[in-house]
Amino acid sequence: MSVFSKVYRLVQNIPKGKVVTYGQIARLTGTNPRVVGYALHRNPDPKNIPCHRVVDKNGRLALNYAFGGWREQKRKLLSEGVKFKTGMGVDLNLCLFIPRRQRG
Repeated sequence: MSVFSKVYRLVQNIPKGKVVTYGQIARLTGTNPRVVGYALHRNPDPKNIPCHRVVDKNGRLALNYAFGGWREQKRKLLSEGVKFKTGMGVDLNLCLFIPRRQRG
């Protein structure tokens, strides 16, 4: 399975109201956060692969979110109940999802 396929599979499992970081996905797929970002920028099916649920390690949104910019990413996250602590910063204490394979 390709790295991109692994990224998409993980992102499909992020529940509504939660986010993960590029770094989390990178660790689970054996790549680096930039590759994860590139894969998500090329997302072939944004309706079923919710890449808007991926943020940076500080909870910040992607300025260049490929499907409408950071405002659209924020709109989607707010509509799912994600809480923000700043304008572009998700409250990771409340909304960070820990994928099963990463739980301690």
